[in-house]
Amino acid sequence: MRKRTLSAATSLAVLFGSAAIVTGTVAPAAADSIVPLNVGTIGDLVVDGAHQRLFISDTYNSRVVVTDFAGHLVRTVGNLPYVRDLDLSADSATLYAAVSGADKVVAIDTAQQAVTAEYPTGEGTVPSTLAAAAGKLWFGYGENWDSELGSVDLTTPTPTVTLALTTGADWSSPPTLRTDPAAPDTLVAADGTISSGPIVVYDTGSGTPVVRTSTKRDGFVKDIEIAPDGKSVVAADRVTSLTRLSLTDLSEQEHFPVSGSAEKVAVAPDGTVAGQTWDSDDVGDTFVFAGGSATPPSVRDTKAWAAYGTIMYGGIEWAPDSTRLFVPVQEPGQSAYSLRVYTSPKLHTVSVTVKAPATAPINKPLTVSGSVASTLGLPAGTPLTVTRYDAENPGGKALGTRKLATNGTFSFPDTPAAAGKVSYKVAYPGDAKHAYSTGTAAVQVAPFPTYLRLDQNRRTVAYGTDVTYTASLGWTYRNRTVEIWADPYGSEPKRLLKRGTVDSAGRLSVTTRMTRDTWVTADFAGDTRSGRAHVGSTVYTKAGVTTTLSRHYKWSKIGTIWYQTYHQTTDPLVTAWNNPYPGRQTKYEIQVWYQGAWRTGGEDYVTLNGGGMAYIAFDGDGAAGIRARVRTGYVDGTSGDNVNTTSFGAWKYFTFTR
Repeated sequence: MRKRTLSAATSLAVLFGSAAIVTGTVAPAAADSIVPLNVGTIGDLVVDGAHQRLFISDTYNSRVVVTDFAGHLVRTVGNLPYVRDLDLSADSATLYAAVSGADKVVAIDTAQQAVTAEYPTGEGTVPSTLAAAAGKLWFGYGENWDSELGSVDLTTPTPTVTLALTTGADWSSPPTLRTDPAAPDTLVAADGTISSGPIVVYDTGSGTPVVRTSTKRDGFVKDIEIAPDGKSVVAADRVTSLTRLSLTDLSEQEHFPVSGSAEKVAVAPDGTVAGQTWDSDDVGDTFVFAGGSATPPSVRDTKAWAAYGTIMYGGIEWAPDSTRLFVPVQEPGQSAYSLRVYTSPKLHTVSVTVKAPATAPINKPLTVSGSVASTLGLPAGTPLTVTRYDAENPGGKALGTRKLATNGTFSFPDTPAAAGKVSYKVAYPGDAKHAYSTGTAAVQVAPFPTYLRLDQNRRTVAYGTDVTYTASLGWTYRNRTVEIWADPYGSEPKRLLKRGTVDSAGRLSVTTRMTRDTWVTADFAGDTRSGRAHVGSTVYTKAGVTTTLSRHYKWSKIGTIWYQTYHQTTDPLVTAWNNPYPGRQTKYEIQVWYQGAWRTGGEDYVTLNGGGMAYIAFDGDGAAGIRARVRTGYVDGTSGDNVNTTSFGAWKYFTFTR
């Protein structure tokens, strides 16, 4: 039996499903999928509809891999050396496997997924092909021209193995074997390893295969499948490709046009024929003839075999309800295998291409265009639905339908009213013969420019001054919120001063105390029509500086200036403070009155402590009669940092007496 089951319930489901396709409205199908398979090779693939399982012979890893219909691993059945062909019993209860590396056929319980029986075929027989029917297992065994046909009779109390049953053929390798409940007592065998390999139809009603008819086809028959009507067989070969032959005399009844050489064939329970070819021209490699050979096939391209020039072991298989097609592939340039599941293989694929400008201004008309292509052409006037997605309509806004032109193109104008990314989705809804399909194109729409201003730029203020900043916002669509941020120079982090809605005049103000040079910014986040805006204002803040003199014994007025007066035996102490910053130094300058003018007597930098303090003492020994003055300050860039603007304290005057 060939890789499928078709119960009465399934038959009814197929019947009603087919009627729905013809008369109902076709909704978008579930998406096709591709899933990595946990296999090293694929010898064969069997679909078990009763348990919703796929069985895959992983030949080189000597195991059968069990997955669900999505290709997800369920279990593995191991210790099956070089397992090859698989077949399923009519009741789906047992999976049979040809274990060529151990000279046996095994039975696997499909519910428990474990080996329940073994049937040795004889030392050196190397069974590799298999078909189950009416209580017998037919198997092809041997190698090269020493190949034969054998059977296991399961109807006797002790299963009996019989070898050398071949008649009417000289096999160059173990033949491909096919049976089907629709054709009782029929076994089809095909030799695909030579160009003139025979196809033989056997009558097995007597328990021994008797040739009913045979033929030789010039072209390497790589796969063969009995149709569910029980009257024909579909053969895939490398010359005539995909052909339906009569089971009565193997005469040609129908030729299915495919590109390239056919390698695999699968016939669905409803009669739909699927064939797979070498994809040498990038047209596609999987062809599905839902309407027979007289109508164009729907085509899928797995893109998996073009680089190899050959189809891997295994094959394509239909789900029992004839709606899904399972296609195992080896990825190009890789050793990994994947399972492609086509959810609507009988529907023709449709490609919707949408084009739009890369950029556009807001509230200005633009043109969206495109084309629709399919392996089965769509007529002019075919409706396409258009949906626009933008910031104001993230869930989409329907723009109505557009009709396909005679050359398969479409075009329509639109005026985007929202800024940012605007996407247009054009959808073909699908019908009884075509799959649902969509295409999209995106436009980056420029917003209206936004006016934003911030005052106080380049102002210089004293340390500790309270400064009021005012941001002014022009017209916007909806958003009227502005943020004002302060980013002081140095290690102090950026902080939000205020976030709020501007007043009726578009203004937002905030007051802050200045302790460092500060970059203040105003930010507007934009809205669906108004653009983002960002402006800045730098206010320079002088360093905080104080200077005091101590240890004097009196004050003396000379001219208009008051001097702190010291005995020459006392050292004046200067106490300096700058607003602290790590590593900061204060600069002191001392000047002496000489010949009617103040002249520099010395200057230097002194490191401040953590509190911003520095202490400087001057030696007064022998200084009687000298008048001097001193000041301290911060010099931007040379006092150890640049977080404030240069600032000096007032001069402090002092003199000495004996």
